[in-house]
Amino acid sequence: MLQLLDKDIWTAAGPQVRVLGFGYPTALVVIRLKDGDLFIWSPTQLSPELKAAVDALGPVRHLVSPTAMHNLFLGEWQAAYPDARLCAPPGLRQRRPDLAFDGDLADGGGHPWSEEIDQVQFAGNRIATEVVFFHRASRTALFADLIQQLDPASPKGWRALIARLDLMTGPAPQTPRKFRLAFTDRKAARAALARITAWPARRVLMAHAPPVLEDGQAFIARTFAWLRG
Repeated sequence: MLQLLDKDIWTAAGPQVRVLGFGYPTALVVIRLKDGDLFIWSPTQLSPELKAAVDALGPVRHLVSPTAMHNLFLGEWQAAYPDARLCAPPGLRQRRPDLAFDGDLADGGGHPWSEEIDQVQFAGNRIATEVVFFHRASRTALFADLIQQLDPASPKGWRALIARLDLMTGPAPQTPRKFRLAFTDRKAARAALARITAWPARRVLMAHAPPVLEDGQAFIARTFAWLRG
């Protein structure tokens, strides 16, 4: 269920989610802050087993969706943890008016986790503005949709061709072609990337790709070399 990666940080694989017929792996991250509160990144489907494992770690206080597209299971988490603060990335309030949000994921400090977790809005993309996070103590960066790698055996028929052309089934996790083309404000995107690549990341955890457990800073720089060029 929950896999301990380092002190006070865990991850767990969720069920595959199908979008337009494509099967996406999912994963969440749990970070226990110094005050004991839990920060839940990209909540996946909340099974009884997952809830029991999370509850054993401490009180859930922060529910964070990194992009507007990561919203399928927010309602069930909010129902299970009504005292937790639900924070929205750009565009999510408009997409899910049925949810009660407590705050927005603006750049800069001011969040209850700001002394332990950095965040940067990867701006300039027409599809979605992803908020990328970095847990300082474990040197772990968190990416949602901007880095993906699907199992090449998963898409079938014409979807296999689309996934290959979109760079979703390559030999290493990378930015899908549709997201690359959607960066219309390259200046804003490069400014965000400069901040992100300055993080001394050891690990990179991704919602839709296997984790990178070593040399994370170099992996991020290599993955986004297309944007710097």
